Amino acid sequence: MSDIQDFINLRRTLHRYPELSKKEFETSRRISEFMQQFNPDKEIDVAGTGKMFVFEGDEPGETLMFRCELDALPIQEQSHNLAYRSSISNVAHLCGHDGHMAIIAYLGKLISEQRPNKGKVVLLFQPAEENLLGAKDVVESPEFHNLSPDYIFALHNIPGQPKDKVLVKEGSFTAASCGITIKLEGRTSHAAEPEKGNSPYFAATRIIDEIQNLTQSENGFSDHVIATLIYVRLGEIAFGVSPSDLEMGITLRAYENQDLDRLCKESENILHKYAKEYDLAYSHNYCEIYPATLNAPECVNMVEEAARNTELDLETMDHPNNWSEDFAYFTATNKGAQFGFGSGEDQPNLHDPAFDFPDDIIEPAAQVFFDIYRSRLL
Repeated sequence: MSDIQDFINLRRTLHRYPELSKKEFETSRRISEFMQQFNPDKEIDVAGTGKMFVFEGDEPGETLMFRCELDALPIQEQSHNLAYRSSISNVAHLCGHDGHMAIIAYLGKLISEQRPNKGKVVLLFQPAEENLLGAKDVVESPEFHNLSPDYIFALHNIPGQPKDKVLVKEGSFTAASCGITIKLEGRTSHAAEPEKGNSPYFAATRIIDEIQNLTQSENGFSDHVIATLIYVRLGEIAFGVSPSDLEMGITLRAYENQDLDRLCKESENILHKYAKEYDLAYSHNYCEIYPATLNAPECVNMVEEAARNTELDLETMDHPNNWSEDFAYFTATNKGAQFGFGSGEDQPNLHDPAFDFPDDIIEPAAQVFFDIYRSRLL
């Protein structure tokens, strides 16, 4: 049976050969090959490249699911001193999904040594967390419906927190977010006579400023909201032309789902107001829509109990994480909880080009999951 070094080697192999969302074919193959040593009762393909490994008990009981992510990021790694650094240009595991996979694989080893007496446990390796809502695809799949888990759990490593600290929060754990793309269309003119055209630049600056002003605390949202300008594209490289077309993208975030709904609606009102004032045609659409991850209190209690049983530091968070997670699609339909797991006070931030998952948290993180499993199915 594998020892911890085998899981470290797995993690480093996954790090060396990262794949983007919906393209995790070799990652999925490697996971499948590695997990067979633990003799799962079933291996189920889901949502394209996803994998579910099922361990079944002899008696009826609950179904528990533990989830990790397969995909990497479209960012160039800068950890040039790593022997296992990414071999793929502009693709790297800079969020820790390689480590999350190693944690769930180690959980598979622990379960294989103490297989369930009742119910079943499912280890989910989910595709496309980073930008293509792979969790939504899983939740909507017949394979997931057939398993119908009673509880589902996941973790995310948290840089800046001491290693092995467990961070929990009932209710909203990660922010709701979406991207809004705004298009404005005016009228071109000669650059020498801009007054004869209608550039959308001036309306765009008003729209950006007013949406940003929405996020100030005195505007009556129930909790924290954020608006981040992502890009602006205006005109072409043609110095004789005053432009007519503008496109911009803004990410809207809120700790609570109802606040995101309101932020979107008020942003649309601002767009309509200034497009009308400046006599511009306009349109908008939304993408990458993430609800808030809503942790069920009873599932948070299970995580807390597991942290205590494994003698790890435990902290209750004061507010949700600002980032978003498609694990929200699981907690929208099933009881579940996502928790944070400290990955080091000096660890680079998530998505930083120098991020590298710490191997020494693989085993303790897996033990937290295993204690939840042990308390319910053994």
